[in-house]
Amino acid sequence: MHKEDFPILRKPIIYLDSAATTQKPQLVIDAISNFYTHHYATVHRAIYQLAAHSTFLYNEARESIASFIHALPSETIFTRGTTESINLVAHSFPFEEGDEILISALEHHSNIVPWQMAAKRHKAILKVIPALTSGDLDQIAYKNLLSPRTRLVALGWISNSIGAKHPIKEMIALAHKQGSKVLIDAAQAVAHIPINVKDLDADFLAFSSHKCYGPTGIGVLYGKKECLEDLHPWQGGGDMIDTVTFATSTYTKAPLRFEAGTPMIAEAIGFKTAIDYLSTIGLSSIQKHEEALTAYCLEKLSKIPGIRLIGAPKERGSLISFIPEKAHPLDLASWLDLKGVCLRSGHLCAQPALKLFDCTSLLRISFGLYNNLEDIDAFIFYLQEGLQKIT
Repeated sequence: MHKEDFPILRKPIIYLDSAATTQKPQLVIDAISNFYTHHYATVHRAIYQLAAHSTFLYNEARESIASFIHALPSETIFTRGTTESINLVAHSFPFEEGDEILISALEHHSNIVPWQMAAKRHKAILKVIPALTSGDLDQIAYKNLLSPRTRLVALGWISNSIGAKHPIKEMIALAHKQGSKVLIDAAQAVAHIPINVKDLDADFLAFSSHKCYGPTGIGVLYGKKECLEDLHPWQGGGDMIDTVTFATSTYTKAPLRFEAGTPMIAEAIGFKTAIDYLSTIGLSSIQKHEEALTAYCLEKLSKIPGIRLIGAPKERGSLISFIPEKAHPLDLASWLDLKGVCLRSGHLCAQPALKLFDCTSLLRISFGLYNNLEDIDAFIFYLQEGLQKIT
């Protein structure tokens, strides 16, 4: 599916690591190069034609990216990525002593550590939603953990470690009944399923460009208008101010209130190009394609002796994790690399999640819109060959 759009895939490789980062289509590469070659200037700071055009392109990028998730540009803050988006909220949210912050047992470290820091700063209490052996979150435990003291719930939509897709909309509604705000880590969802923040009723939602075929170094924090108004600025500098004196300063409104300094201009333009590319193909078509690949690969893997699949969630994103019973994951990953197979090994920045499944390291394959059945067949062939050679 559209593999020809990605120049790096002309190499003799089988790229199965899109959950870590996606490859870039030629049109994204060209958009960034064209901007630097013909249009580059800083934004929001000058009236000359080059700067005015750069500002137009930058603002247009924000509008397109906001529309992609059914948000308003004023609700769409540019950050360096999902991690910074989560840290922004963790740093700026008005927690009070005794507040409870609720996360799940399957979170990426980026949705654990910032809340640990926030809890320590504000003397809040961090609580964890347990996971079932299937990898699904324990919804009964979740309901019981929610209370009037729950100030914020932070959840990954799709687990980066085992691919479990959680019933986020229902979980948001339950949290709102208790008066809690909800942040959704959509890093593993944004390029794979349609997202409508209004329909979800999410208070905050974070994602990265590099996981949806755009450049690294830029991401988004969506926030409801009233929720952003409750956050205090977390960095000071140019573009985020209204007035400055040596005695005090006043700040402008969101989104610029949270975007101190010269922004990621070329990255935003590349990000927009990637979003336009995804919109042209259609997220629903991408979702169906990747679901078919995932089901096909699960069936193939389940028939290989000596492979232990990790988790069996009710709903799964386009990634699969597994362990070879008689070989170390790193050894097998190294063998597969020799054959041109690119996949993830290690703890996946999710050590607590792996501990639930009694492992410290595993292998993960993840799909993008450019993968096909031939990629899976080749991977399975080299995997079986590697198991014979190593074990």
